Amino acid sequence: MATVVRVRLSEVVGKGYAAFYRSKKRYRVVKGSRASKKSTTAAISLIDNIMRYPLSNGICVRKVYRTLKDSCFAQLKWAIRRLKVEHLWQAKESPLELTYRPTGQKILFRGMDDPLKITSITVDIGYLTFCWIEEAYEIMDERHFNMLNESLRGLLPENLFIQFTITFNPWSDRHWLKARFFDRQDEDTFAITTNYLCNEFLSEADHKVFDEMQRHNPRRYQVAGLGNWGVVENLVYENWREEQFDLQSPEFIKKHPNLKGACGLDFGYTNDPTAVCIAFFDTDSKQIFIYDELYQKGLSNKRIFEELRKMGYGKEMFRADSAEPKSIDELKGLGMRVEAADKGAIMHGVQWIQDHEIIVHPRCVNFITEISQYTWAKDKFGATINKPVDSDNHLMDAMRYGLERNMKKNRWIY
Repeated sequence: MATVVRVRLSEVVGKGYAAFYRSKKRYRVVKGSRASKKSTTAAISLIDNIMRYPLSNGICVRKVYRTLKDSCFAQLKWAIRRLKVEHLWQAKESPLELTYRPTGQKILFRGMDDPLKITSITVDIGYLTFCWIEEAYEIMDERHFNMLNESLRGLLPENLFIQFTITFNPWSDRHWLKARFFDRQDEDTFAITTNYLCNEFLSEADHKVFDEMQRHNPRRYQVAGLGNWGVVENLVYENWREEQFDLQSPEFIKKHPNLKGACGLDFGYTNDPTAVCIAFFDTDSKQIFIYDELYQKGLSNKRIFEELRKMGYGKEMFRADSAEPKSIDELKGLGMRVEAADKGAIMHGVQWIQDHEIIVHPRCVNFITEISQYTWAKDKFGATINKPVDSDNHLMDAMRYGLERNMKKNRWIY
């Protein structure tokens, strides 16, 4: 005789999301702080919807496909366990895919870095109805969202509906998400702001992190703590743009024959991510090309080495944060080519980089997030000072370390 397991959604989801959960509008948008439950709630909702609507299918989208496994895919597997329905779902990793066993409905995973796979989505059973866009702030160009929006269409049975669930941290008030979903009223849109204060599953230690942030970094607390829009002004690097480029194309090679590698590493572990910036520098055109990144918490030195080798960067020379000589020695022992950065006056390096144009490959989503909010600090009177804010700048530091060799003219200027 089968055992019936009852799960109360109100207990699983918790407070703060009742109206979001019930909404059937086409766009269901949540900007929220860290620990606001936006991603976990979106994941539970998607699993619940697939099981409620037998002809529905889902798709999870991020700007870069490779970031889906450790975000949406992991969150959805957690949601399946949370709802106690593991026996009803099958997970596949190559390619990423979740299948609801009783009906064959699927949740697919796509990155916007492969436009053909976004615009030609098909399912075997039923209709593609639910789309979850996670970390939507990574999508800098609204046209890319429009392309996805237009791909979910067509007549549906009466009980089905198409819905986009859009979740993100509100790092920049200049982002198109603000103008489209928050600055104007729209009958097709349900938009809310949430923060950690509605998360009853946080511990006392978790709350202490936000209390410390409020005291010591009030600007960051407004965004990462309360979910308010980040007001971006006084950017350190203004001369940058996002652009697709191919280092191996004949056109690129012809245009940049003297390209030099510039790979930097900023160590992190528990609270901060390890940040690796893979860059190239053209001495003739004075352009810096940001080609790839590694950005992850909890990486041991061995994992750093393994991840970089897996990404294809096992032979490059890296310059790393000299504050961790033990880590540098360990990486050398593993076979990595790495040396300590000189780490001179930060402003010398910043000013050198400011004299160049920075072109960022679209896959470098964390670099784009950092550079688009890397601003000058202010004193206690609110006046701008000649020093960058020391927060969320791990890839900015890694870029600076990697470029040190190019800053030398007979002597180190940085």
